[in-house]
Amino acid sequence: YGFVDKIAKLIPFELGITLDKALENEELRIRYEQEEEVHALIDMARKLEGITRNPGKHAGGVVIAPSVLTDFTPLYCEPDSTDLMTQFDKGDVETVGLVKFDFLGLRTLTIIKWALATINRFIDQHIDITKISLDDAETYELLKRGETTAVFQLESAGLKKLIRQLQPDCFEDIIALVALYRPGPLQSGMVEDFINRKQGRAKVEYPHPDLEPILKPTYGVIVYQEQVMQIAQVLAGYTLGGADLLRRAMGKKNPQEMAKQRTVFVEGAIARQVDAELANSIFNLMEYFSGYGFNRSHSCAYALLAYQTAWLKAHYPAAFMAAVLSADMDNTDKVVTLIRECRVMKLQILPPHINRSDYPFTVEDNDNYVIRYGLGAIKGAGEAALSGILAERDQNGQFQDLFDFCRRIDLRKASRRVLEALINAGALDELGPSRAVLMASLETAIKLAERQATDTATGQNDLFAVPKNRPSTEESTHFVTSEPEWSETEQLNREKESLGHYLSGHPIKPYLTELTQLTHYRLAEVKPTHQKQTIRIAGWVTDLRVNTKRGRVAFISLDDNTAQLEVKVYTELYAKVENFLALAKDSLLIVEGEVRTDDYNGGQMMIAENIFTLESARENYANRLEITITTPQTNMTLGKQLLSLLTAYRQGRCAVLIHYHHIETKVDLRLGKEWRVQPRATLLKQLEELVGKDGVKVIY
Repeated sequence: YGFVDKIAKLIPFELGITLDKALENEELRIRYEQEEEVHALIDMARKLEGITRNPGKHAGGVVIAPSVLTDFTPLYCEPDSTDLMTQFDKGDVETVGLVKFDFLGLRTLTIIKWALATINRFIDQHIDITKISLDDAETYELLKRGETTAVFQLESAGLKKLIRQLQPDCFEDIIALVALYRPGPLQSGMVEDFINRKQGRAKVEYPHPDLEPILKPTYGVIVYQEQVMQIAQVLAGYTLGGADLLRRAMGKKNPQEMAKQRTVFVEGAIARQVDAELANSIFNLMEYFSGYGFNRSHSCAYALLAYQTAWLKAHYPAAFMAAVLSADMDNTDKVVTLIRECRVMKLQILPPHINRSDYPFTVEDNDNYVIRYGLGAIKGAGEAALSGILAERDQNGQFQDLFDFCRRIDLRKASRRVLEALINAGALDELGPSRAVLMASLETAIKLAERQATDTATGQNDLFAVPKNRPSTEESTHFVTSEPEWSETEQLNREKESLGHYLSGHPIKPYLTELTQLTHYRLAEVKPTHQKQTIRIAGWVTDLRVNTKRGRVAFISLDDNTAQLEVKVYTELYAKVENFLALAKDSLLIVEGEVRTDDYNGGQMMIAENIFTLESARENYANRLEITITTPQTNMTLGKQLLSLLTAYRQGRCAVLIHYHHIETKVDLRLGKEWRVQPRATLLKQLEELVGKDGVKVIY
């Protein structure tokens, strides 16, 4: 992989590149001429270059014909599918006379609808999203800060960077953003030119004074196909139909058609008193930019949706984010990202609650900063089961306890697995003393509910039975109160299993004080650097994958409750850490490495150079162990216990400093080199039991 990757990186990253053109790169050419393996690789690639790799299908492309489709085009059926597509590509479909339609189902329209429904429930003057001002200052401030997660079309890392550079302050800038963020414009340099002109760092110039009204909104840069058409109209007298033919000819780059159009353009411009040389120059400019030109009407429609979602995020953040979360509740990774964004926005996410949550995420009362978790986002709790539960609650009132809950719901739809998922997620916290007790009591609650259902079905109703929506005191005593509480770690792990992430807390929290000294950054602060720089970070392992196709390469997903970061572990390092990585899931790791931009998703990733458990990191980096003893009287037993403990962990690198506080005396006792210890977790735990948790500190 390393060999092929190095060769691939010598091929220029530009549109329309060929292998022959790539060989103009001196380093690649020399390697091709001198290295047999490289020569064979390039020659093999040449045989494959230009061959159709696979059939492709437009996501929303539909062809409509006046009679059966096979009168016009051969059809193709994908393997293991009943979906038909044309065997002709987009160009040939047009050539045979068919029209292509793109039908886009935009989830964003649903999100806007849901957000408005929530907002308009709480305010007197209902909002019509089609009538909001396109000059709203708060919306543009949000855009300028690059806070565009969940904003339509503007949420990728690359676009956030572009937005911060551009600092959009009018709707025309948003239209241009949508049109410019594509490979062609980004690689051609026109995006930098556009930004520099917008920011006043470069002069805005027009090829001809008559073109100022056309190019002023884009600071003299030709961005849209419509601008090419307008220039042809204004400068050379083209009709609208003729201008569209010119646009299409430029897009297809047919040399004969282009030569013909150049003659028509230059002659038309001369007839309008434009110098022939200038007319040719403007035609060259149009020809260059037409390859990058975007359809303005398309960009404008998308920009309007982008603005509307940004406006909702700026003014009604909770309603907007609740709608976005509801739209993506089946995608756990997306939910995790969006909840993190909610926290950045200072929105409070309340846990799922069987008596207060609905199926989707909702805004709690009339508070624009509180979102209630949707029951539909709990993994393992299906829509059919939840619909029945919510219908029962709405019809007969809130559930009183676990036994009342099980008695009233349809256990044929809400299986034990569903109920366990609800308990693990915290949705039933109000129905019992603790999650551990709820889980231990679940079997009894189900049996009692099934017995009552059987009695009802056979007509054996008790004259003095408790009404369906009222708990009985006797049944409430069926809770298994002897069940010990789950540890915080177990509760969080069960929560993650049910929700896909930690909600009520984070397992890294107990270690944060120590990690502040041990690491350089929290994950949200990590940024790629231009110079090679090794940094140290820490995070909880949420996912671990090993790819064996290219050696053994591991991918570790770290989370520290501020952000997530993917760490790539190459073969050489992986061989050293394989044993403890196998047990690393749901544990803490400290990683040293270099942070780079992830070309695949536009985010960032770390290339690991060293990986440690907290234990091994302590042994490598701990400077001293500080033990504080506070006692009102001399305690010889304590001293002997301390001596015994430290003796068991000698032969380490970590110095020991004892702070001894006795009545009015304070003594700092620094032990000699022979008393240096290995600061292992077992030692620290025993010391905490001896002198108290606050009396033990590891200093780095």
